[in-house]
Amino acid sequence: MKNKIAIAVLIVSAVFTWVACSKSTSMQVPPGTQQVSLYMTDGPGFFDHVYLDIDSVMVLVDTSTNTRNNDTTNWNQVGCNDRVRHPEGSFIWENLNVQPGVYDILSLSNGVDTLLASANIKAGTVRLIRISLGTQNSLVKDSVTYPLNLFPGTNNYVLIQLRGGEWDEYQPNSFQLWLDFDVARSVIQWNNQFYLRPVFHFFAVPTTGSISGTVLPQNAYPVISIYSGTDTAYALPNKNGQFKVRGLASGTYSMFVNTSNGYKDTTINNITISGHNNVNVGVIQLHQ
Repeated sequence: MKNKIAIAVLIVSAVFTWVACSKSTSMQVPPGTQQVSLYMTDGPGFFDHVYLDIDSVMVLVDTSTNTRNNDTTNWNQVGCNDRVRHPEGSFIWENLNVQPGVYDILSLSNGVDTLLASANIKAGTVRLIRISLGTQNSLVKDSVTYPLNLFPGTNNYVLIQLRGGEWDEYQPNSFQLWLDFDVARSVIQWNNQFYLRPVFHFFAVPTTGSISGTVLPQNAYPVISIYSGTDTAYALPNKNGQFKVRGLASGTYSMFVNTSNGYKDTTINNITISGHNNVNVGVIQLHQ
């Protein structure tokens, strides 16, 4: 049987969807500050549920006039201490508003997202996002619950490094960014146990493209790979066969549908993404 690639991105459980509000706001941002919002989006994986215990979300703001002067900074070392300050005082940690608790990251999929954290923070360039995790992490596979402990040597927080310019400025001094939790790389099975070593990617919806479509039948258990050069994204169709892969940079992609149960694999080449367009490949009917 062919190996399946489990994929997903981190998402807030529906229990907490009350924090998901409009992505645009007419509220004026106070002088000297900026409003930032982090969204989470999910692609399903080969688990019933994946639960992450999120304690807090922080960002490190570089308030210097030219953040490029700090590009050689050891950001991993800076991220180890959420109280560290730059010798000249230009690095400031800011807490974002988030509902702490256990989040089911597989609760949303295929182009749906929800708000994870937001706040008005000091004006400047966001260089780090720090997501701190608790100890109540677990997953459910085939209706059996397994503890999801951090992989040995893994920190209880995740650092996402930014250079500046990654965010979508949807109105003056108001920014938004989407986070992708990579389950394929984050959940590790070793010695008959599951471990967590979180891996994140980020993208801005208005500046990236997407590929969508429908793959049938469901009992072919299709796994979709979208690839261009060394970059690969994955998707699993929902119960209706529909899928959507977002966060794709402009370029030419191929789509590979890996199947089971005697169905034939399928490849579609020369799918062109240009800016913020969605390419719908239509209905792909698999055959045995």
